[in-house]
Amino acid sequence: MRNSPYDERSTVSCTLVCLSLVVSPLTLAAQDADIVQHFKRMTGATEWQLAGTIALPFQTHHPQGMVIVGDNIFFSSVEVTLPTERYERPAGRYDRTPGEGVGHLFRVDRDGNLIARITLGEGSVYHPGGIDFDGRFIWVPVAEYRPNSRSIIYRVDPSTMAVTEVLSVDDHIGAIVHDTASAMLHGVSWASRFFYAWELDDSFELAVSESGPAARRVPNGSHYVDYQDCHYVADHQMLCGGVATHEVRAVGDSAGHEFTLGGLDLIDLQSQRAVHQVPIAWRTESGIAMSRNAFFVELGDDHLRFFFLPEDDESTIYIFEAFPG
Repeated sequence: MRNSPYDERSTVSCTLVCLSLVVSPLTLAAQDADIVQHFKRMTGATEWQLAGTIALPFQTHHPQGMVIVGDNIFFSSVEVTLPTERYERPAGRYDRTPGEGVGHLFRVDRDGNLIARITLGEGSVYHPGGIDFDGRFIWVPVAEYRPNSRSIIYRVDPSTMAVTEVLSVDDHIGAIVHDTASAMLHGVSWASRFFYAWELDDSFELAVSESGPAARRVPNGSHYVDYQDCHYVADHQMLCGGVATHEVRAVGDSAGHEFTLGGLDLIDLQSQRAVHQVPIAWRTESGIAMSRNAFFVELGDDHLRFFFLPEDDESTIYIFEAFPG
């Protein structure tokens, strides 16, 4: 696969910095297994405490996915320069115009200071989605900003911000994870209505048979939340966060009203089923659901530490500590 161009890259001395951005697979697996065990003890009654915030002093556009690698926070974001417009009637597979924009991957420190950024995508493929870190690479899907479209899957070296294109997909992939235990990439479609899976070879490239790359596609049986960002955890599982807007209507009420529900789902990647689900009731001061966009989770001493990035343009990272019962 070819390497993709990138810009505005900071000059990085690849000594201690590079080493800090690579995580031992054994260490990562052990941490992820503990995260799974803690998460499975969480319920709707779990105590959440706001532990801090990180203000981002630059325009963030529309954040999508986030990972933390050492002391660096990476998040993907889409900058829309020309919004999409709905067609009066669907035009083939599309329900709207492609619009125009720029896909970004930002790198900041834990104080929110911008260290570097790169652009990802090409042409009408400019919408980055949820991202994942496997101990060596950050995986980023970039798609057209409309359903039933197309995507490019990239891997990014967090030390150098060098970009490699790995896979093209004939659908909108909104989030991606790398199951390191089975060498599989797993993606979710627009609104996470379908799960995808592809096999990788030992060089982190797409495994190709005589009939071409094989993709598995199955429907998502869970409908209460649309996943925005996902992360591989352990034992062929991924943790996904997101929101969905539901219409509530009483008997005899012709109008009804809408409410937005946020939540976290633990997905078994072999059965493609949610095995544990936790609602998130927190909102920002302006009323935005905390899990609307990007999120990440770290292991604390006796709890889980969640990072949420729900706001557009002028954004704050909210840090919550959740204490399972």
